[in-house]
Amino acid sequence: MSSTSEDRSRPPAHPPHGPRVVVIGAGIVGCSLADELTARGWTDVTVLEQGPLPTPGGSTSHAPGLVFQTSPSKTLAEFARYTVEKFRSLQVDGVRCFQQVGGLELATTPERLADLHRRAGWAASWGIRGEVVGTARCKELWPLLDESVVLGGFHTPDDGLARAVLAARAQLDRATARGARFLDRHTVTGIERQDGRVTAVVTDRGTFPADHVVSAAGFWGPVIGRMAGVDVPLQPLAHQYARTRPLPELSGATAEASRPVLRFQDRDLYFREHTDRIGIGSYAHRPLPVDPFTVPAYDEARARGMEMPSSRPFTAEDWEPSWEDCRRLLPALRGTQIETGFNGVFSFTPDGMPVLGEARRLRGFWLAEAVWVTHSAGVAKAVAEWMVDGRPSVDVHECDLTRFEEAQRSPSYVRERGSQQFTEVYDVLHPLQPPERPRPLRVSPFHARQEQLGAFFLEGGGWERPHWYEANAPLIEALGDLPGRDTWSARYWSPVAAAEARATRERVALYDMTPLRRLEVTGPGALAFLDRMTSNNLRRKPGAVTYTLLLDESGGIRSDLTVARLAPDRFQIGANSPADLDLLLRHAPAGVQIRDITSGTCCIGVWGPLARALVQPLTGDDFSHEGFGYFRAKQTYIGHVPVTAMRLSYVGELGWELYTTADMGLRLWDTLWEAGQRLGVVAAGRSAFNSLRLEKGYRAWGTDMTAEHTPFEAGLGFAVRMDKEDFVGQAALRRAGEPTRRLTPLLLDDPAAVVLGKEPVHAPSPGGAARDGGPAGYVTSASYGYTLGRCVAYAWLPAGLPTGTGVYVEYFGEKVPATVADEPLFDPGMTRIRR
Repeated sequence: MSSTSEDRSRPPAHPPHGPRVVVIGAGIVGCSLADELTARGWTDVTVLEQGPLPTPGGSTSHAPGLVFQTSPSKTLAEFARYTVEKFRSLQVDGVRCFQQVGGLELATTPERLADLHRRAGWAASWGIRGEVVGTARCKELWPLLDESVVLGGFHTPDDGLARAVLAARAQLDRATARGARFLDRHTVTGIERQDGRVTAVVTDRGTFPADHVVSAAGFWGPVIGRMAGVDVPLQPLAHQYARTRPLPELSGATAEASRPVLRFQDRDLYFREHTDRIGIGSYAHRPLPVDPFTVPAYDEARARGMEMPSSRPFTAEDWEPSWEDCRRLLPALRGTQIETGFNGVFSFTPDGMPVLGEARRLRGFWLAEAVWVTHSAGVAKAVAEWMVDGRPSVDVHECDLTRFEEAQRSPSYVRERGSQQFTEVYDVLHPLQPPERPRPLRVSPFHARQEQLGAFFLEGGGWERPHWYEANAPLIEALGDLPGRDTWSARYWSPVAAAEARATRERVALYDMTPLRRLEVTGPGALAFLDRMTSNNLRRKPGAVTYTLLLDESGGIRSDLTVARLAPDRFQIGANSPADLDLLLRHAPAGVQIRDITSGTCCIGVWGPLARALVQPLTGDDFSHEGFGYFRAKQTYIGHVPVTAMRLSYVGELGWELYTTADMGLRLWDTLWEAGQRLGVVAAGRSAFNSLRLEKGYRAWGTDMTAEHTPFEAGLGFAVRMDKEDFVGQAALRRAGEPTRRLTPLLLDDPAAVVLGKEPVHAPSPGGAARDGGPAGYVTSASYGYTLGRCVAYAWLPAGLPTGTGVYVEYFGEKVPATVADEPLFDPGMTRIRR
């Protein structure tokens, strides 16, 4: 069996080039990665596999092959789109590696039908063809359906079935022809390292020196990770898959599949054809976690009577309820039975995303784990770019191995959240919907007071974060009539947020900012290091605070930071994710110390026109505008509490961020709360906070901009000093031309309309000409602006759209009119912050 492009049996045309790379695992990810690396000139690639090739017994060997490209994650959609494009071009012995039969997701409830419109919006935003269709069209696409239970469907004609084993083989052959070698029956027993770098992979059949090692071991990832001393937060689970006996309705079929892959998410089921049989997968059963350290090797599994290590015995008792649902949807199944079935093992993470990247504590050791066939080639391309070029062309912050907090890495957390991800695979999930458990995990020192005020908590990074406070409900009456909300946007929302926003604009409010990541950087080289790593000028006197950006070498925004110079060689940084700490630690020179101080500290934002009237009587220091200017910091006392005070505002009002140690946090809250009673102080939550920051045009990294965007595209050119000495990304920004896209503020025309984010935006071409084809861009952040009386949405759109241009935001299939606006939308003169 050979691919049509290159024959693995031929000797390499050229000797190996590039660093020595060892890939552990020859499933679909390992084979895809070898192909991508060798295509980029890194041909000294060895792929080790403990099972026999071409079917080594991991998840690839039993994968049903469903590929649905649409996802709420732009990154996953990009991975899937590339996978489809690549697999469509591959053949083995004349058999194509991808069958473009399309996909069809069914709705049997009004809630699901509405969600399909939302999914169609994602597809449009990410450039994937798809449309919501009626019952008759669903029946036409799948004649075996009982149309009486179907309300509609979402048809994606470019989706289909990947022949995973064949796709792996085709890429194996291509990589081999370029110089890679694939060695099966090699069980990895150890990872050698020296001076913080990986040096070799040890197997039962010899040692393989390496400059880079990539773990693409699938559900064995945690096992390989332990050998390397690298945590791999991955939980394998078993998932039921069964095939029916031959169906008379499919007799005479010659193609493996001709109808779209079918999803029946209301019952956690999917269906595909196997010529004259139907294959059925179920997520409806209880989670069946598997300990990766107990999964047998291939030969041991065969000796136990297992078909392969990833195939567990079929549990009929878990299948029975789903079988009834299958026969209700497809009446033809009432006359047949299940012929074969198994429980197939594959990988889940606490957030359902892959785990990718290089381990900082073991340089040269990479992870490409928790990757499904759907995303396999796209992930491989991104990892290969990362290794060869230093950065992937697609933003991967959602997949970065550093993204989990320490509190989210315990085995019990990974097991519980991984199992919940299995349960939620086909659930209709709201973008604000928090995990149900384990909670509470991390709480600020103010948590008890927040509970007393009736806080409604959501969760982020393991932190309990107040979204609003029921204690403020009496303030709603003074607002007058608020626009109503549709059922979806009303979830995880309360009109209390409007009251808290008004109180912030008119009086003063306390915001719990404790979950904001805080880093401390010290040492004699700290200033030079930070100035080189970031885009703005940090060479200012102690007491200065600077908003700046972490860029990559291509000028993409890796993060945004607030850097306070507290002393000549001591800085406090407001950062975003654990990846920021990881990046700084990777590049820190000797003598510069960096530590995460988040857990040992806390922060209260005191914001509003009466903020000075609240804070000044509590301190002996001068908090006047002249004595404590904007973007300045000082160390002082608030009552009995030592604080680092920074005059910053993320809501567009006068105020300060007050930082202290965790043990003093409750005292700080009580001091401010008691002193603020005469001023009408309120506690305010993240819902009001998000509304206020969007009115002011403040960006949220990871939502509004990522490494795919430059500062000048994102409207953050003010944070770049092109005239300062060399900084990371500077050369790329100098080479860049005028932006062709911009992060653009929109105001929805209808005062009652609301959108939430990721919706497609339809706009004319710059100059006013009608635009052919799909959307012009998509929404990043959106929230109702209570001060403005309109919903504010930021969207990536073509540059050059003038203020006043009319656009449409597609919300659940409805085109909502909006208008391009000037920013900032609120207080453009900055008079409220700088008074």
